Amino acid sequence: MKHLPLVIRSIAAWAITLLIFFPLFWLFLTSFKTELQAISVPPLLTFTPTFENFVEVQVRSDYMLYAKNSFITSVLSTVLGLLIAAPAAYSMAFFRTRKTRDLLLWMLSTKMMPAVGALVPVYVMAQSSGLLDTLTGLTIVFTMSNLPIMVWMLYSYFKDIPHDILEAARMDGAGIWNEFRYVILPLGMGGLASTGLLCLVLSWNEAFWSLNLSAAKAGTLAALIASYSSPEGLFWAKLSAASLLAIAPIIVFGWFSQKQLVQGLTFGAVK
Repeated sequence: MKHLPLVIRSIAAWAITLLIFFPLFWLFLTSFKTELQAISVPPLLTFTPTFENFVEVQVRSDYMLYAKNSFITSVLSTVLGLLIAAPAAYSMAFFRTRKTRDLLLWMLSTKMMPAVGALVPVYVMAQSSGLLDTLTGLTIVFTMSNLPIMVWMLYSYFKDIPHDILEAARMDGAGIWNEFRYVILPLGMGGLASTGLLCLVLSWNEAFWSLNLSAAKAGTLAALIASYSSPEGLFWAKLSAASLLAIAPIIVFGWFSQKQLVQGLTFGAVK
């Protein structure tokens, strides 16, 4: 009986895991069905798989163009965000003022506002500056969207670096730039990697801004998925194939970097 709580927790964990995994499993099955099979009632569990949905996504919808746009905007926004967030977090962690905590809370509070609340001013600014439907515009918006999280995560990493190390560097004559470059960055490389990986995933999965600020030229994979929704209805099979192709790269990436992602989420960074 003493092992009963452990058994119950294990069963509950497996049940939750299967519940979360089932939509992905069903998406995988539907992507290999025809449109008639995808909407059949009752749902088909056994069928002859077809690759026509993937062929159409690749050829008719130019999957590689959307994937390239997603890759460019995700990588550039992550790099740009790290370039801004790292010095900001360093300053807040080691040169604290009475307003530092208030500033951090204010930055985090911006993530509490629904994105649709800022849509009109962001859209107007993008249109007036010629950044509408451009990779540059999406990169800037993705960066600004993820910046509060990046600053918070890096701040949590940097503030745990022993101050004695910094004092030793300063006694050796290191200035602020050398201290940041040769001490903070090497010691905080794990935090930088975790933060970058998490924000890369967030940028890749960003749909709201992609759908509202891009069209044919700068559309990301989110726009590709949305293109299979029409006034006549949803093309479930093709929609599933496009969704599977969109999430496959980030799933593989997340699988290989899961240790760093989990570390970034559990290191006291997001509270």
